[in-house]
Amino acid sequence: MISKKSDKFERIIDAAVKVFAKTGYHGSQVSKIAREAGVADGTIYLYFKSKEDILVSLFRVRLGELVAKFKASVESSTTADGAIRKICELHFTELERSPELAYVTQIELRQSSFELRKAIGQALKPYIQLIEEVLVQGIEEGIFRQGLDVKLARLLIFGGIDEVVTSWLISGRKYSLSAQIDNTVEFYLRALKP
Repeated sequence: MISKKSDKFERIIDAAVKVFAKTGYHGSQVSKIAREAGVADGTIYLYFKSKEDILVSLFRVRLGELVAKFKASVESSTTADGAIRKICELHFTELERSPELAYVTQIELRQSSFELRKAIGQALKPYIQLIEEVLVQGIEEGIFRQGLDVKLARLLIFGGIDEVVTSWLISGRKYSLSAQIDNTVEFYLRALKP
């Protein structure tokens, strides 16, 4: 029974990514998500309270999966500068592979209400904390400069990565997102190193 529930839940989340990417959050209807997922309209409400809840859950689930990949990738890295590279590589390659998810996470977040952005921000928190942990590790290793404002640096790193993805989407994906990894990492490391 649990697998059937989680299967439907996953199908609804996958359908929501497609529908939100195609018509935008505000232009989407729960019935379209249900149709895309192959479930009855009422089935949606067994898993989610509202369309807003679907979007927040989508962020929580998909970003949670990404954060788990980031953590595993960072843990396999032996140095903090290597971890910064892994974060950029994974962020760019995962979103390049899933442009619909990239669209929803990059564009829809900015068009949502303040309360919705706040709820989605909670889903992003573990990612920001992971970047902070890498920065602290780098300072302790002597790879990153002492006195670095870790709270500001983590936001600048996340914000920079975020903006590179947004620009790629706005351009119509006319170039390779993963081709931006080396220059992005070099930029960060020059700013972080003594």
